[in-house]
Amino acid sequence: MRRGFGTWSARLWPAVMAGVAGACLHVAEFRAEHDLTVGNASTGDVSVAVAQGMAAVRGLSSGELWLWASAPELSIQLSTGSSGGRRWSVRMENQLSDAILTAETSTGEALAVTLAEEPYATERRWEVDLPASAEVTLRLVAPDAGEITPWRFAALADVQEKIDTVQDIYAKINERTDVRFALFSGDLTEQGTPEELTRFQKEMKTLRLPFYSTLGNHELGTRDELYHEYFGRGNRSFVFRGVQFTLIDSASATLDPLVYEWLDGWLAEGRDRLHVVTMHVPPFDPIGERNGAFANRGEAGKLVNLLASGNVDMTIYGHLHSFYAYQNAGIPAYITGGGGSIEERMDGISRHFIVVDVDPPRSVGPVAIVRVD
Repeated sequence: MRRGFGTWSARLWPAVMAGVAGACLHVAEFRAEHDLTVGNASTGDVSVAVAQGMAAVRGLSSGELWLWASAPELSIQLSTGSSGGRRWSVRMENQLSDAILTAETSTGEALAVTLAEEPYATERRWEVDLPASAEVTLRLVAPDAGEITPWRFAALADVQEKIDTVQDIYAKINERTDVRFALFSGDLTEQGTPEELTRFQKEMKTLRLPFYSTLGNHELGTRDELYHEYFGRGNRSFVFRGVQFTLIDSASATLDPLVYEWLDGWLAEGRDRLHVVTMHVPPFDPIGERNGAFANRGEAGKLVNLLASGNVDMTIYGHLHSFYAYQNAGIPAYITGGGGSIEERMDGISRHFIVVDVDPPRSVGPVAIVRVD
């Protein structure tokens, strides 16, 4: 059965990794460095910078800005340039359906923002008159971001070649009006081509809530940075309603050293709040016979110990096309790889996603599996 890295022999894998190491400093280095460029763009004397790279800039010109959000709230610095004294169109995709956009000049003047178009539940086009040669802060604000009350989120992974049937899953997710957003733990596509990434985003139009994703090994089939152009950073961390969410790029069955530096900071930030960490390839395979885990068990142990010492409350993975609930170093761990790709046989688990209860600041869980087939 084809399942990402599962087709490699465990004896051959160290040799492959050694060859890769000889070709570059680290197999995931380029993607980690590319994370630093996400959210920044310029054309002429017009420029935009999204705080912490929390959105992919899909388009920028004098008078138009198009973003794909990868977090519930955004802070955006926009330099309008000498030709920018005009009405701007700001297109936001993958936003919470009730989020609003505000605008303020560097002098503190609030600018009127008008909702011009609402083609889908997670897409808005806003219009705002901006002065020329100005520094403007745009903020996408979720009305309940500061609430500390119980709520729910969903998680899934591994759609890959089953994009034609993903609407069944999306319909089930849309039925859950109690779910605020979903985490997607990688393998959105089969080969990570521009056509596949575009198709995935097109299919998401039917969703009533946003997906915040990281990439999987199947997004590496074309070129490493292509995922970033469509969906943004593979590594990032944000806080929403009393819970910290950290998304990690483990698509190469390892983490880049730069990511470990970021993770140290994110774990320190989240130590005193509920903290959920998600990535595609799990450090350890809960069965242990398929090589569906990190390439190096020493690194896997290092990462799990790091998460445990950082008081992480839950980890969520994909990559294995089934559902598993287990623990790593005392941390509740879940694999939810039921997005549709080739399923594990005879395990009684078919297409599915999970719904997670959170009750800040007390607990994450329980977790419910929602079957689609």
